[in-house]
Amino acid sequence: MDIFSTYGFILIVTAAAVGFLMAWGIGANDVANAMGTSVGSKALTIKQAILIAMIFEFAGAYLAGGEVTSTIRKGIIDSAYFVDAPELLVYGMIASLLSAGIWLAIASYLGWPVSTTHSIVGAIIGFAAVGVSGDAVSWNKVTGIVGSWIITPAISGFIAYLIFQSAQKLIFDTDKPFENAKRYVPFYMGVAGFVMSLVTIQKGLSHVGLNIPTFDGYLIAVAIAVVVGIAGRYAISRIKYDPKSDRKMHYANVEKVFAVLMVVTACCMAFAHGSNDVANAIGPLAAVVSIVSNNGEIAAKSPLVWWILPLGGLGIVMGLALFGHRVIRTIGNGITHLTPSRGFAAELAAACTVVIASGTGLPISTTQTLVGAVLGVGMARGIAALNLGVVRNIVVSWVVTLPAGAGLSIIFFFMIKGIFAA
Repeated sequence: MDIFSTYGFILIVTAAAVGFLMAWGIGANDVANAMGTSVGSKALTIKQAILIAMIFEFAGAYLAGGEVTSTIRKGIIDSAYFVDAPELLVYGMIASLLSAGIWLAIASYLGWPVSTTHSIVGAIIGFAAVGVSGDAVSWNKVTGIVGSWIITPAISGFIAYLIFQSAQKLIFDTDKPFENAKRYVPFYMGVAGFVMSLVTIQKGLSHVGLNIPTFDGYLIAVAIAVVVGIAGRYAISRIKYDPKSDRKMHYANVEKVFAVLMVVTACCMAFAHGSNDVANAIGPLAAVVSIVSNNGEIAAKSPLVWWILPLGGLGIVMGLALFGHRVIRTIGNGITHLTPSRGFAAELAAACTVVIASGTGLPISTTQTLVGAVLGVGMARGIAALNLGVVRNIVVSWVVTLPAGAGLSIIFFFMIKGIFAA
């Protein structure tokens, strides 16, 4: 292909720049999924949360981001339509990264928690449907994504509601809340250990090449759950408290226990998120590098060049450091008032939903999962506990994400096509 021999280096550099922008957007917007509840419940300060997230997100992205990535994320378009004109796929991937990155920057500035996956998928749909052919898009996959807007928050909200209500009945609404916390919190710790282990195994380690069989994964998770539960029981038994102190003091001690638990779950979520969602930025970038390097040949899987993963990890960290606080505040403080126990219920519910989705193949957004879980915790305290204005803005931003990504992508696709075809 003359275009690849003439403009190959320029195309790769451009793709790297917009891939970095997309990773920056993921850091600015999506990392609130792991840290928003911890900050909102005051388990961590915003500076502590950003520092922890930077370490674990980068570790997840760099160590477990994958050696090979799908050329076309989520199989949303058919590569057969690009065999005779591979340069169109290159232009489209660059346009998609640029449009999704810009949309995420706008949403992050406004404090809207939107889905990075839906941003890039909407962008890919836009350029493929309008720039190539409507038949190039797998529309049934699009239907699944739209359906996930309702299903995902509903599942995580319901699980969060159940976890929160169980904690209220077993611990907070009793005569001796701290005594009951010592009895029941180790079970919550065990469940958290089990779910977080599964999330890390299914969403993180699989990218390293450690493809642990499903049954073995569950056995490892159960073993970790037992160890965490026993360690938790020992740790809580060492906390000194005065049985004669008032209930408010008992509540404060119980919340301290949940606060420690939240920090651990947040670290696991950040690692799993970094390993999984960095593909939204590096997948299209790897596709461009692969097609240009192979002079137009489109492979189903693209091996990653050594510099792509660090670029994605660095982009996520920089986006988080510069803009992450805006979306963290929306999830942590904007939807409903969170305490460590409420935040833990939301985070555990979100992790449970991720595990369910991984097992069933349900297309989910981690953002919508966590927002649904926070809503579930708020609903458990009554509709008055929710800031409905913030909830409305979030729902509108979800609906707008797919068409916004598509619209920008169409414009950029024809601009890039015009520049290189001239």
